[in-house]
Amino acid sequence: MAVTCAAAALGACTPERSATVPEPSVEPQYGGSLNIGTVYITLSALSWDPVDWTWKNNHDYGLIREQLFAADLDLSVHKGGTQRFIAEAHIPYDALRGELAEHWEWEDQSTLVVHLRRGIMFMDRPGVMDARELDAHDVVYSFHLVNDSPKKAQSDYWDYLAAVEARDDHTVVFRFNEFNAEWPYRFGYGYHSFIVPRETDTVDRKDWRTVVGTGPFELTGYIQGNSHTYTKNAGYWDSERIGGRDYPVPFVDEVKYRIIKDEATYLTAIRTAKIDILESIRWIAVDHLRESTPELQWSRWLATAGNFVSMRMDMPPFDDVRVRRALNMAVNQQEIVDLFYGGHAELMAYPQHPGFGDYYQSLEEMPESVQELFGYHPDKARALLAEAGHGDGFSFKVQVCTCSPSNMDLIPLLDSYLAKVGVRMEIEPLEYAAFLSMMTTENHGPGYFMNNGHTNPTTSIRKFITGHTWNPSVYNVPEFDAAIDRLMLTREEADRVALTRELTVKLLDEAPSIWLPTVYNYTAWWPWVRNYGGELRAGAVRPGPIYARIWIDHDMKRAMGF
Repeated sequence: MAVTCAAAALGACTPERSATVPEPSVEPQYGGSLNIGTVYITLSALSWDPVDWTWKNNHDYGLIREQLFAADLDLSVHKGGTQRFIAEAHIPYDALRGELAEHWEWEDQSTLVVHLRRGIMFMDRPGVMDARELDAHDVVYSFHLVNDSPKKAQSDYWDYLAAVEARDDHTVVFRFNEFNAEWPYRFGYGYHSFIVPRETDTVDRKDWRTVVGTGPFELTGYIQGNSHTYTKNAGYWDSERIGGRDYPVPFVDEVKYRIIKDEATYLTAIRTAKIDILESIRWIAVDHLRESTPELQWSRWLATAGNFVSMRMDMPPFDDVRVRRALNMAVNQQEIVDLFYGGHAELMAYPQHPGFGDYYQSLEEMPESVQELFGYHPDKARALLAEAGHGDGFSFKVQVCTCSPSNMDLIPLLDSYLAKVGVRMEIEPLEYAAFLSMMTTENHGPGYFMNNGHTNPTTSIRKFITGHTWNPSVYNVPEFDAAIDRLMLTREEADRVALTRELTVKLLDEAPSIWLPTVYNYTAWWPWVRNYGGELRAGAVRPGPIYARIWIDHDMKRAMGF
């Protein structure tokens, strides 16, 4: 690549590139390296061990370890379909395909039979295992590995299952105690649904060098805080149909995650083509990038994590709903949408997401008591605080993660709104590991500034059940818990939609959090990145199948001066 200065270090100079984008090649090309600034560009892997139950597993080893189900990427919008595949962990049932599962059927009301594809091989991993065929016993092993973990995030997560059994080497039987509406997500494509070989029982699973699977890539390099390197698995089983022809995947020889904590640096990295894709860009940087780098392709998407300040309902003063509602009404949310986000946000899009279809209700459809929380009513907020015995105001500690530039900018603004009604925040910035640990151990303060994933329509509200790990408000309402139990037992989706809507209204109304606007983010990529339209996830925070199907138009890249 030609450059205009002698030093070619990251961001040190500007490439000489052609003024126009050449016509793309039609035929897929193999080879090359795909460099990605992912949605989680600031975060290294949290753990390589499945038993640690970290939320980020699929993002980091979902290129290596596969699952029973995945998103049917042939239904992507860029291929003429209707699915954007942006959701954090929601695949509509009609957009689901078998990955390791070839097909599945209900044998009776309580027995699901999954038939595995034949000939799928675990890759050779020196010091761990020789290559061998995946079998049903690995699926059973993988299930028990995470289900028996003392770190399991929710103790009853799979209690609806009576047994998981290998009927033969290529057939797995899931026997249900009772129906669970989330079954495809929980053991099929969820955060903890990956299939690992039984040989990992004898190795140190925390060591990245022991990570092995059946996927399109193997992990060949890991430098914490710098990069993850994934190298093509030449014996991978799957293919991609393009122009009526099936091509073996993956197309690229290597995928590299770049871990970059500084926003200015990763924006420079996409501008100078040090990375090919930058998956999450704040709206505030978009106009400059479009002007400085007009060749970039773009996708806009509504964030898949809601923003809110949790208020611990097991601590005063937040055990009083009047206080919680007052703090919501003290924040000028429309002003945040218009001025802080420049209009690039939705006033209410959490805990349900507009991408969830009928599960989502707009603010205009909500009852007045909910709409009131999203309006700016400082006088009523002061009156409610006085009624609750806090006419002189109070202060409370709030933890916030330094990993989010936007949140670090937003929280002083929230403090200024609350100050107008006599309430102040004591802001405690924390690095991500410490921030997360405080919540998971329930050692966080009365306030906790959270970005929490929408996940899927039912999980998004299920997180508010008593004792759930991702429930920093410590919401504890027995009637709500019982209703969630009914929701999980509901087989018909229309009935689930109705009950989910009802529970979402209840949750919003009780204001366990200061609900905040949901921002639009952007993805940018260079035009030589082909067979891609801005898709982010093909399972629970799992982009691996997407990256396996991307190819680099090397002719275009060279013609553009790179």
